[in-house]
Amino acid sequence: MILLKNITLNEKQVDILIDGKRISRISPAAPSSPEPGTEVVDCNGKTALPALVNMHTHAAMSLLRGVREDVDFHDWISEIWRLEAKLDEDFVYHGTKVACLEMAKSGTVTFNDQYWFPLAALRATGEIGLRPAISYVILDLYDREKAAIQRDECAELYEKSRSWNPEDAVFTVSIHSAYTVSEEMILFGTEFARKHHLPIHIHLAETEKEQADSIKERGITTVKYLDELGVLGPDVIAGHSLWLTDEDVEILGRNRVSCVYNVNSNLKLASGYRFRYNDLKAAGVNVCIGTDGAASSNNLDLLETMKTSAIVQKAINRDPRTMPIQELLDAATVNGARALGIDTGEIREGKLADILIIDTDSPAFLSPAPFLSNLIYSAHSDCIESVIAGGKFVVRNRRIEGEKEMLQQAREILRELD
Repeated sequence: MILLKNITLNEKQVDILIDGKRISRISPAAPSSPEPGTEVVDCNGKTALPALVNMHTHAAMSLLRGVREDVDFHDWISEIWRLEAKLDEDFVYHGTKVACLEMAKSGTVTFNDQYWFPLAALRATGEIGLRPAISYVILDLYDREKAAIQRDECAELYEKSRSWNPEDAVFTVSIHSAYTVSEEMILFGTEFARKHHLPIHIHLAETEKEQADSIKERGITTVKYLDELGVLGPDVIAGHSLWLTDEDVEILGRNRVSCVYNVNSNLKLASGYRFRYNDLKAAGVNVCIGTDGAASSNNLDLLETMKTSAIVQKAINRDPRTMPIQELLDAATVNGARALGIDTGEIREGKLADILIIDTDSPAFLSPAPFLSNLIYSAHSDCIESVIAGGKFVVRNRRIEGEKEMLQQAREILRELD
């Protein structure tokens, strides 16, 4: 057991007792005699925050950071696909490990991943101690032979996933996008996921070209196409969701889809910036936040992403009340947990013990403004002193055991990439 003594939670000083993977008790801070074997951590002057949930990323792309800069999305993705054709399990293992180092130290414990060699990613994540949503990625490029292989591989990976503890890892089915996956395989992925009660992860309406091509080829938008196929539902996690008509917004809301705002990646690739937060929220969409992969966003710091998300929304809506602080925190925590079906995102008794310990002894927190305001708009992720994931410390005093060795191993892998 772990006892976080004298930690601030919601502006009150409390003691948080962690038993196994979950929060056992939250009580007013007071002298106490913990049970034998309990690790007592003095958190006086520190603040507790729910660990963050990154709802759209490609973790191993941490080793493709900055490979193609100052180009549009289509030039960028062409170079990415050229490099990805050379990747192997070792690359994904070490790339995911580097991503986990970065996410852990910036406060992310759960992340929704979509990438190749999923078992290598799972192994890397488990060694750090984070919680991944690991997917089988369907991307057949309208090739029947690929489609047949991918159907078998998806089923095989699902069978292996049945031994996973859902509190440690979640299996999802990823349909890469409506423009890279045949209708046959979109339907296969959807039916397979629903048969086995799995989340569906898809890129949706990411670029203007995607939307224009869908209208030209099908006479309808991508959202309407997927709706007519019966894909959309509350089990769907749609990355980007940028280029939407009013009808698209209504369809996504009616189907209770979770849409993921990836502001830094979208801005950097100039894919678009008018994520329709107010409209989507009003329609009933569950809005989450993600970083996308580091090859486009260049970092996996979800705290930075939260700030950018909010200030962009305030600017494009010409309304500083847009995306207020509590909604912003929910989008980065409990909304993502809900989409993945994981019992986290809040610090409450009975919830999974995913907790950030924030050091407020810095200029960013001198202001009398509320804690969340200073955290999101003033501080940086280096204020996150320690991170608890599923009841275990994965970061202590800004350190992760073996970090230097992991980075050196990644450097050696990168030397082989041309």
